[in-house]
Amino acid sequence: MAPRPARSAASAECRVLSHIPEELIRGSLLRLGEGIGKVVYASEHWVVRRERSPLEMVALIVLWRRLRRLESLLPGAWARRLYRPSRQIRFLRVLVQGVILVFPRALWFSAHIRDMFRLYLRRSVRGERLAKAHLTGSELIPERIVFPPARVRISGWPGWLMVSEAAERVETTLYHKMVRVAREGRFGELEEWLERFLQTRQDGWRRGLFSMDAHLKNFGAIGERIVLLDTGGLTNRWTEVERRLTAEESIAQPHLQLGLGPLLADHPEIALRFDRRWKATVNLEVVRHCWPQATAE
Repeated sequence: MAPRPARSAASAECRVLSHIPEELIRGSLLRLGEGIGKVVYASEHWVVRRERSPLEMVALIVLWRRLRRLESLLPGAWARRLYRPSRQIRFLRVLVQGVILVFPRALWFSAHIRDMFRLYLRRSVRGERLAKAHLTGSELIPERIVFPPARVRISGWPGWLMVSEAAERVETTLYHKMVRVAREGRFGELEEWLERFLQTRQDGWRRGLFSMDAHLKNFGAIGERIVLLDTGGLTNRWTEVERRLTAEESIAQPHLQLGLGPLLADHPEIALRFDRRWKATVNLEVVRHCWPQATAE
C-alpha cells in the first residue's frame, strides 16, 4: 500500500516584524539571481523577490528552448557559456518579449510551450503551498519574515519594489560550496557536506515531502545548514515519488548527475563512496521507510 502524505508537524507561522529591517531600505538591493518565475534581490542578510509576469516567463521558456537547440551545435565550453547569468542573456529575453508582442500568438505559443508554462505554474503554486504548510519554522528552508508593505530600491529595472516579506539569505548554493571546497583541496569537508545533503533529503522525506529538483544548485548553505532554495519541485504525492525513484534506478554514477564529475575527477575513491552512499539512500525502500503513514490532507 502506498504511503500517504502527512499533515504538517512544523509551525505554520513565520516571524512577524512591526517594520521592515533597516538594511533593506538603507541602499539599493543587489540582483542576486533569477529563475523562470522570479528575480531575487539581496541585502546583507535578507532577500526579496520580484515575481515575473506571464509574458516574461513565456519569453524565458522560448529562449531556453532555442538555447538548448543551439547547445547541441557548440563545443562543450561554449555551450556552457549560454547558461551563465549575464546582461546578454537578459537582453535576449527582452528581445524575445518584443517578438512575442509583435507576431501572432500561434507562431510562438506552441502546445509544448503552453504545456511547459502551465506545468511550471502548477508546480510553483503547489510547491510553495507545501513548503509553507510543512517546512515553515524548520531548518530545511531559509527563515521567512513578514512586515508592513514597504518600498525598496533595487539595482536594474524597474528600480524599486513594494515588498511585505523577506527570506534569510544563504551564503552560497551547495554546488558553489562544493566548488570552493574542492578548489581549496578540502575533500574531507566536501564528503561531510555531501553526507549532510543526504541527511537533509531524508529530513524532508520524514515530513512527507520529496524534491523532484534535488540538484546541488537548488540547495543553499547557511552556516552548517543545508536549505532548499526553490520549492517548486516539492511533491507529497507518493505516485510521483515512486515514478521518479524508479527512473533514477538506472543512474549508475549519481555524482555525475549532480555535476560533481569535474570536481572529483582526480578523486575516484570519493566519487565511488558517494555513489554507493547515494544508491543506498535514495531508493524506494529507504524513502518508503522514512515516509510518514499519517492520514492525507
